[in-house]
Amino acid sequence: MHRAPDPHRAPDPHRAPDSAGDVVRWAAFSCVLVPVVLLWYGTSAAGAAGTALGLAAVTAACRFLLRRSELGARLGAERGTAARGGGRHTRSTTPVD
Repeated sequence: MHRAPDPHRAPDPHRAPDSAGDVVRWAAFSCVLVPVVLLWYGTSAAGAAGTALGLAAVTAACRFLLRRSELGARLGAERGTAARGGGRHTRSTTPVD
């Protein structure tokens, strides 16, 4: 059971905000809202249901990937290894603008 945060308690400065949870909550809201809007504008029930299923599948995949990414970052921080940049790798002779 999830309890509401105590407004008199100071937030933990070491705890990161649950940004993945926020994204998943908004995506779940969209999974409900989009089919309702589609039905309102005259789309068939089957089309709205298909859209809802598609959005739910994308939301589930994104949730899985976000949680996996957070876990990897947390494990890397616990090991003391710096996160590696995912930027472009160039050779020393290649000019970079």
